[in-house]
Amino acid sequence: MTTQNCAECGTRAEPGQSFCDACGAVLGWTDRAPARTAATASQSSGTTSPAPPSTGTADTPAVPVTPAAPAGSDSEDTAENPLPPAPASEDTAPTEPVPAATPETTATAADDDEMNARARSLLVPVADPQARPTPLPAVAPVLPGRPVADRPQVRAPGPQQGDDNGVPCPWCSTPNRPDRHYCTRCAMPMTRTEDSSARHRPWWRRVLDFRSRETPWAGDRPRLRRTFDRILTWVVAAAVLSLLIWVGVSAPGWVQATRDHFAKRAPVAPDQFAASRSYPGHKPDLLFDKVNNTWWGPGVTQSGEGQWIEARFAEPTRLLDLIITPGTSTRADQLSQSALPHRIKVTITTKDGRTTTRDLTLDQSAGGQRRAFRVGEVTKVRFTLESAYGASASKQVAIAEIEFFGRSSANSS
Repeated sequence: MTTQNCAECGTRAEPGQSFCDACGAVLGWTDRAPARTAATASQSSGTTSPAPPSTGTADTPAVPVTPAAPAGSDSEDTAENPLPPAPASEDTAPTEPVPAATPETTATAADDDEMNARARSLLVPVADPQARPTPLPAVAPVLPGRPVADRPQVRAPGPQQGDDNGVPCPWCSTPNRPDRHYCTRCAMPMTRTEDSSARHRPWWRRVLDFRSRETPWAGDRPRLRRTFDRILTWVVAAAVLSLLIWVGVSAPGWVQATRDHFAKRAPVAPDQFAASRSYPGHKPDLLFDKVNNTWWGPGVTQSGEGQWIEARFAEPTRLLDLIITPGTSTRADQLSQSALPHRIKVTITTKDGRTTTRDLTLDQSAGGQRRAFRVGEVTKVRFTLESAYGASASKQVAIAEIEFFGRSSANSS
């Protein structure tokens, strides 16, 4: 007996083995072939006469008999799977007569059928491979939940200590034994000191009190105070105090400047006039007559450096703005008739006798020129010429008008 391989998986089988060790398939049906052939011959004996036995001779060799295909195999001649026709030959080989069926042969065939049925029952049907379904995610997406507030935890009072219900703690009201100095629940001192009233003191007293401090809680460590920290604290405190003093001193001036900025202007006329010298027919009162076709001149040629004119007020007056009209009039075609003032030094005298100086620079143009002139409690203002435009030996400096403006009385209403 030769070895054979499994037709299903190709695994090599040992001689005499009926089933494959790897896949369990049936390897062959060779043991059933003689019995099934005998059974077929017994069924057809009524119509077909047995052929005489033939013995092989030297001239005609005997032809081997081909075993019949096992029942249920793929080589069975059926309508679905017909066998190919046998090759035709002129000389028909003699065949051996098929022995008649005997009870022993029939029993052997029945045993084989039973064994085949048992073998088929041991086979496990295997389904065709199918695609695996896509696994669902381990955590499915869900909508965000609505936040729920935690339930308040109510702390039950501590156990009662002592026969007489003890002394209540001033911090948590837990009863304690009379001989205890610290509470059994919160570990705070059982007696409040006199400094405990500082808890209800005003905030400024708590901030400025550097010695009396609150007793730290259990587990808290007070911050160490070093010399450098103390020096830095005092320096910062001195800087803050100086800043507060400066703000307090400057605040009235800021308030006054704000009021002057938004106040409505009104003209202010001086009560008296004076000048170092005047050109005949052009006195200093012509500068304050509200008419811009009259003018004042010092009566000297060139720039008239050092010549001055002064306006005086009977009562201290607060001035905001100043308008100076250079030349003999506001017409541009008459600017060349006289020299025009360029730089003027203004000396201001207040009611307390203090004197301040300001410098005004005018443009070489016709018409009035406005300048900011915010001073308070003024009693006298002097204008001194320092330089001029177009000065020559045949021209003198001329000023057509000087106007003062102060706060309107409508602002106070």
